Amino acid sequence: MALGKDYNGQDCTLSRALELLGERWTLLVVQNAIYGVRRFSDFQKRLDIPKAVLADRLANLTEGGVLERRPYQASPPRYEYVPTEAGVELWPVIYQLGVWGKRHIGGEPPRLFRHAECGGDLLPSTDCVRCGPLHPGDIEMYPGPGPKRDDPVSRAMNRPRRLLEPLVPEAS
Repeated sequence: MALGKDYNGQDCTLSRALELLGERWTLLVVQNAIYGVRRFSDFQKRLDIPKAVLADRLANLTEGGVLERRPYQASPPRYEYVPTEAGVELWPVIYQLGVWGKRHIGGEPPRLFRHAECGGDLLPSTDCVRCGPLHPGDIEMYPGPGPKRDDPVSRAMNRPRRLLEPLVPEAS
């Protein structure tokens, strides 16, 4: 018997969240949107995700209210994908999954995070060790000790910058 693709019959909020966020690639798309990736081609370069899968994930995340699709060019029409407030609220979940992965699976993170204003490290809760709760836009991302990809989007992402700030990749 084939495994179903949904959580039919489940009645908890986690199963409903997994309906939207539980497919392969989905949280990586959201993570990269929070990191500032906005354009389809940049997501595709950064993640090496098949175009059809990326189109499906972006459509589902837009329909689910996690990302907003905005035009940035009229002719031919081109769009960017920006996290909504609901998408921004996923930052602590994504960060905490990374902290959990490092602790229980191992490896070094390719990027680290600190409070942009005071330079304080982040607790697993995403609060600043010095200042307390932070909005993701107050968090600076900078290169960590882990492996780095070598594509224009990843190189731009490896420069210190704030979360949610639109990423401008270098010309390839």
